[in-house]
Amino acid sequence: MRIVPVILIAVCMAFVGVADTVFAEVDTGTNAPSVLNAYAFNTLMKHGTDPVIVKAVKEDNASGETMANVLDLDAKWRAEKGVADYMQALMDNPCAKHLKGIVSKDDAIWEIFVTDNQGANVCQTDKTGDYWQGDEAKWQQPFAGGRGGMFYVEGIEFDTGMKAKICQVSVPVMDGGKAIGTITFGININKVK
Repeated sequence: MRIVPVILIAVCMAFVGVADTVFAEVDTGTNAPSVLNAYAFNTLMKHGTDPVIVKAVKEDNASGETMANVLDLDAKWRAEKGVADYMQALMDNPCAKHLKGIVSKDDAIWEIFVTDNQGANVCQTDKTGDYWQGDEAKWQQPFAGGRGGMFYVEGIEFDTGMKAKICQVSVPVMDGGKAIGTITFGININKVK
């Protein structure tokens, strides 16, 4: 685990307008490369205030979906072998189309999914393994109880299919100084600039 100096984070948070958290978590068993940390802070964190993403998350948060509904859909989602219509809808909505545009402009990103204030998927570029991310550190750390954390790096590993080091980086979706959801990016570390 790597702790970023408090003074540096305080200065950087003032620069990007991020809420109260003063650390960047790296849960990889090894330190994330400094180029990845810089990319996460300088590039990925900015997507957390993207108006298209913020609008989609706000609308989802206002939908009234209960945690019981989230957990029921999560169980159904995990049991589904293919891509059901309700999954495809999250890959075809306006937010998902916007995410696909982000992927097309950045070679380092190979997938993105956005969650709401309960950790449920709002939009995504590809099918995720589950619908509810709220029980995972990749949602909990950047959401930080609604305060908004820094970025969170998880699972650096070598992918034999991609022939590259990959990981997931998650950032908070921020609105009015509060975290309202998260964004998780699948990153090809070899292509980070």
